[in-house]
Amino acid sequence: MKTAVSIPDQIFLAADKLAEELGTTRSGLYARALADFLERRRQDLITDRINEVYLEPGPGLDPVLKQAQARALPKDDTW
Repeated sequence: MKTAVSIPDQIFLAADKLAEELGTTRSGLYARALADFLERRRQDLITDRINEVYLEPGPGLDPVLKQAQARALPKDDTW
């Protein structure tokens, strides 16, 4: 798909130089850069959601597990 975008001169010139160094076209470079950006954004959204889940208070320790842990501790444990 063809499209037109406005890019600051400094970025345009640096991108042209990089495309030449990489042996690719300007369009190829822009497509690759945008694909990389979109993938990073997708990963950031996943990370944000995981962080939200971990910030939510959980149900706490299961009472059965808590009792089992307490029974597993030695009665005469002195530090």
